[in-house]
Amino acid sequence: MEDLFAIVAPRYDLINDLQSLGLHRRWKRILIEMAGVQPGERALDVCCGTGDVAFALQQSGAEVTALDFSAAMLAVAQLRAEKDPPCSGGLRQPQTPSTPPVRFVRGDALRLPFPGEAFDVVTVAYGLRNLADWERGLEEMWRVARPGGRLLVLDFGKPDNPVWRRLYFAYLKYLVPWFGKILCKDAATHAYIFASLQNYPAQRGVAAKMESLPCAGVRVRNLAGGAMSIHLGRK
Repeated sequence: MEDLFAIVAPRYDLINDLQSLGLHRRWKRILIEMAGVQPGERALDVCCGTGDVAFALQQSGAEVTALDFSAAMLAVAQLRAEKDPPCSGGLRQPQTPSTPPVRFVRGDALRLPFPGEAFDVVTVAYGLRNLADWERGLEEMWRVARPGGRLLVLDFGKPDNPVWRRLYFAYLKYLVPWFGKILCKDAATHAYIFASLQNYPAQRGVAAKMESLPCAGVRVRNLAGGAMSIHLGRK
């Protein structure tokens, strides 16, 4: 998997824009709004990729740590931070001049290198379903969240409507790999999205796991008819 992300890292943001028609930016803005970040809070973005959510959290006033296992993805994120920090990711938020820059860390989401109860907000966007053990990933997010802290998950979902679900799955299975083939010279770089969704429990499974941790007030916000979803819960 690390080799796959090393291949896609240079064009990861472009492909995300193309395959979602730019909607992933709106969905990430909704995630940030739901996080309700207060200036000075500590936030952790797990599986940060090229940094979209991490930058938006920082621009909202949080002290942000961003973690990913892919050195290639982190290199792109760091370059973006150095090149244009105020608007990295196109997720412009009100600026807080005193907020420190995002701290990037290479690490394993299943063994987060942080003490317990260290963060007010813990997010993961499009990373949970890729973990070898998504339940363990949520447990680690819960462990490092402070009491009252918010856990948020943005990821692909499984629509309830059977017609929309078939169309959506067909798009992921047959069309999305072409973005990888055209832009990365390898269809497998994006064929993994459909494959990763097969055993991922999506909305109901993630909500049930968050409730069992336990998280209070678990909410699920469906986007694009359930093709995407955001989960929010408090430790």
